[in-house]
Amino acid sequence: MKIHEYQAKELFRKYNVAVPEGSVAFTADEARAVAEKLGEYPVVVKAQIHAGGRGKGGGVKVAMNASDFDTYANDILGMTLVTKQTGPEGRLVKKLLIEQGLNIAKELYLSILPDRATAQMIIMASEAGGMDIEEVAEKTPEKIIKVYVDPLLGLQAYHLREAAFGLNIPKEAMKSFTVLLKNLYRMSTEYDCSMVEINPLVLTAENSVIALDAKVDFDDNALYRHPDVKEYRDLDEEDPTEVEASQHALNYIHLGEGGNVGNMVNGAGLAMATMDCIKFAGGNPINFLDVGGGASAEQIENGFRILQSDPNVKAILINIFGGILRCDRLANGVVQAARKVGMKVPVIIRMEGTNLEEGREILKTSGLELINAADLKDAAQKLKEVIQ
Repeated sequence: MKIHEYQAKELFRKYNVAVPEGSVAFTADEARAVAEKLGEYPVVVKAQIHAGGRGKGGGVKVAMNASDFDTYANDILGMTLVTKQTGPEGRLVKKLLIEQGLNIAKELYLSILPDRATAQMIIMASEAGGMDIEEVAEKTPEKIIKVYVDPLLGLQAYHLREAAFGLNIPKEAMKSFTVLLKNLYRMSTEYDCSMVEINPLVLTAENSVIALDAKVDFDDNALYRHPDVKEYRDLDEEDPTEVEASQHALNYIHLGEGGNVGNMVNGAGLAMATMDCIKFAGGNPINFLDVGGGASAEQIENGFRILQSDPNVKAILINIFGGILRCDRLANGVVQAARKVGMKVPVIIRMEGTNLEEGREILKTSGLELINAADLKDAAQKLKEVIQ
């Protein structure tokens, strides 16, 4: 789950991670009140959306006086902000973060995330902060340092020194940096964060180390442990279809523009293979939909309805391996869904596993024009025929 920058900074303050003074505003009048409370300029106006690259898109402005501030606040609030991460459709800005300006001497990059390859936590840092870290990683990977931390042993003093020396932190700012990193690591592990990123982390002329930006993602599977974080969820920032799917305990991800084939599977690995199958057939997957091992007929119905609600879907490929989810249950769910919501596009079904023959019989006697596939290769061929 993603949260806004201002929400991430609320958590940072809770863990004594230094951030600029400031507050969120939902109207231009509220923004002006925050600026007046800060007392002096420069003041930074920052769009709050769940996407990076806001500055390049015109969503971050530094106001040197009250007149500039009013202009920037009114321009950014309500704008459709387009960045690399939003896609061409952009994202509507409904809130602003208003913060004090800082006397910045140096911009750094810092992040903490789990590394699946080593089963350790990894601290990634770079002196090339304030820019696209992906570009730095691609063109000058030597500028990124990596510090690995065994989660069973926890963060040690030598980890802090390794990160500090790698960033060439001056001795006057060493304590400020190590305190920030220690507290940030504790927050990351205690809140089950899948990523904590600060870009930029700034070193001020006064030798303070402050998180100028904040991006935090949480492991959805651990949210039951953090009811306070669940309150941060902003449904306006999520794909409406994904929100609806989550209400039915379905794992749905919209894959963006250009897709034309909806798919329903049970299992993430099978989903990846199914999307490859769709590409092989000359189509483009429009979604990732995993109904899970124990999906009910009702969940299958909701998944089917969600797939057909997308006007770009030209065909649906259902690929199920019947283990926990038996083939007859899937067949009943598909038939029930098709009768309730109708069949707007061709539906191809490939099933294998438990109660396969019972499932095929249910589909055969349903009276519906469902396309049965013998195997995955047959499914690809039949999909190719209906989308050409």
